[in-house]
Amino acid sequence: MLKKKKKENMDTPENINEPTQENLAEEEQLKAQQTETVEAVEADEVASPSAEDKLKDELAQANDKYLRLYAEFDNFRRRTQKERAEARETEGKDLIIALLPVLDDFERAQRAMEKATEVAPVKEGVTLIQNKLKNILTQKGLTEMVSIGTPFDADLQEAITNIPAPTDDLKGKVIDEMEKGYYLKDRVIRFAKVIVGA
Repeated sequence: MLKKKKKENMDTPENINEPTQENLAEEEQLKAQQTETVEAVEADEVASPSAEDKLKDELAQANDKYLRLYAEFDNFRRRTQKERAEARETEGKDLIIALLPVLDDFERAQRAMEKATEVAPVKEGVTLIQNKLKNILTQKGLTEMVSIGTPFDADLQEAITNIPAPTDDLKGKVIDEMEKGYYLKDRVIRFAKVIVGA
């Protein structure tokens, strides 16, 4: 019978809905503990950032460094392209400036030839201009190739034709030169066009 009474007391809606003082105290304690726990977690989050936040910061810093480096490289590339273009436009400037006096001399020689009655002074003037031109080109690193009397070398000379050698010692050697060959600072810039003895 006691059991039935207890069950009845428990099943009644009055007992279920009515908070007791003990229940209220327990609920207040639970709420206080939950609040403390939430505040502690929030304080930890503020005080020490999580591993995810640290990784996000590192990623942002790495992206920033990458963007700055990329921009710096892009500026360097543009600057070098501009400098190369300017260098290409003026790469023969020194040589041209050095040759301008020779051009002036040729213009003077033409004017002198119109008024000249004798050939000897004109020849002398043209020879002086040629020597001046050769000196300027030699200063810039141009040297003539010596071919006549040397054995034929396909790396340096271009054979135009073969003719019978006047003597046996000229067989396989250069007899005559149609166009001179030139070196520019020890590099062949024009092959000599030669006639070889057979």
